[in-house]
Amino acid sequence: MENTSYDNLPGYIWMNGEFIKWADAKVHVINHAMHYASSVFEGNRAYNGKVFKLEEHTARLFKSAEILDMKIPYTEAEINQACKDILIKQNIKSAYMRPIVWRGSEQMGISAQDTKINVAIAVWDWPSYFSIEDKMKGIRLTAALYQRPAPDTAPFRAKAAGLYMICTLSKHAAEAKGFDDALMLDYQGNVAESTGSNIFFVKDGELHTPDPYCFLNGITRQTIIKLAEQANIKVNVRTITPDELSTFDECFLCGTAIEIMPVRQIDTHNYTPSSVTKQLIEAYVELHG
Repeated sequence: MENTSYDNLPGYIWMNGEFIKWADAKVHVINHAMHYASSVFEGNRAYNGKVFKLEEHTARLFKSAEILDMKIPYTEAEINQACKDILIKQNIKSAYMRPIVWRGSEQMGISAQDTKINVAIAVWDWPSYFSIEDKMKGIRLTAALYQRPAPDTAPFRAKAAGLYMICTLSKHAAEAKGFDDALMLDYQGNVAESTGSNIFFVKDGELHTPDPYCFLNGITRQTIIKLAEQANIKVNVRTITPDELSTFDECFLCGTAIEIMPVRQIDTHNYTPSSVTKQLIEAYVELHG
């Protein structure tokens, strides 16, 4: 997808109940989402023409909208069907899908009760670029510029656009230093997540992952925990301090887009992606087919 603008891909986008030509699916520069970040979204993956965990993602989309005081003018079943329809319309088997909900341009200002709630679903080609062997080489993280905000200062249970600005800035800074991503701490200085994915560590054959009390409890994260439990791998959900980073054997990130991504380094701490990480990658691949 390099050197290709996302505003002019071929095909269609489902927008407010209609299939709109991709290049024509536009909003006005004066809209509440652009000026006040009043939008929520999802990131779905399709494998072999079927959207993985579709119902769970749509349910979270509706919950996110509810948290941001937006009522989606469709039912969950209608959105699920629209996701299936646009996947067929685009004729893509391996895909990334982006449902998004936003406030329109009917009202400009902090108050926005009279704005129209818009919904769009875009889908584009997203094949599996890496073999398991390539993934096992791992990526490198560094400390993020920003911490996740306290739970009483932001609607952290919503997958809301506004919450990602500190992620963008932190990832830009990490990439400028030659790293792939950044490790974000929470407002108390404990390990939280990367800029767009949840994090797991392995020690003595057991998983350790931060308690998501101030950041999004990802659907992929929940899936990994279930897969681990099915494989009799103990999962410890707990507070993890930065001082513990040197004590772990393996580390990986997880999310819809990256699936399970091994980490080989966090600043001065090195990890060797090994058997537990590989076992979970294989189980995840088998699950989504």
